[in-house]
Amino acid sequence: MDRKKLVLLVAALIIAVGTALVARSMFAGAGAPQAEAAAQVEPQGPKVLVAQRALPVGTIITADAIGFQAWPAELVQDAYFLDGEADITKLLGTVVRHPITAGEPVTQGSLVAPGDRGFLAAALTPGMRAITVPVTAQSGVAGFVFPGDRVDMVLTQQVEGSEESSLKASETILRNLRVLATDQSTVSEKAEDGSTVVKAFSTVTLEVTPVIAEKVAVAQTIGTLSLSLRSLADNQSELERA
Repeated sequence: MDRKKLVLLVAALIIAVGTALVARSMFAGAGAPQAEAAAQVEPQGPKVLVAQRALPVGTIITADAIGFQAWPAELVQDAYFLDGEADITKLLGTVVRHPITAGEPVTQGSLVAPGDRGFLAAALTPGMRAITVPVTAQSGVAGFVFPGDRVDMVLTQQVEGSEESSLKASETILRNLRVLATDQSTVSEKAEDGSTVVKAFSTVTLEVTPVIAEKVAVAQTIGTLSLSLRSLADNQSELERA
């Protein structure tokens, strides 16, 4: 290869490398501001009330179940709860009437409040029934049973022995019953410091199957019913077996 061709080849190689470096710097410079601008974009629009997790029918609304989130202004509907207009504390204790997926706005028609028609029916799991039993401070765990807790039911009855003696016996007849309400309250009352107020109550409303409702009705006629509070640490398989 003569000297002239070698010089032309080297020059072409230098030009190609230089062009590639210039193009790379141009694309990198153009991409960085766009990425930075994208990172600085914040959601616009009013904040609406959305579900923090999936809320099936019958879910009793608690403070950790709902929260406000920015929403596009053009998609906001009249049925939404807006931050600054809706009092979220008034929604605590209401019951989900229609299923709500996680992140979906909560509408006024999807909740039913205590005292409204159909409230207790909405709180029930499909196929279940509600039954109310009387309790005392002793049989009701001294007021430490709250809506949403799980309890076992204990029956105490007198067993006849000989003509001169008799004894009383207790046994757990039902397990893993969901508490729907204590008296007519479906939500725990909070003090000004945020602590839960423990109050005495005279009745407890439980969620049961139709067959269990019949058993409870009979059990009330033959003895005294007491509630035994279950641990929150019970895993799902234990609850299903119960």
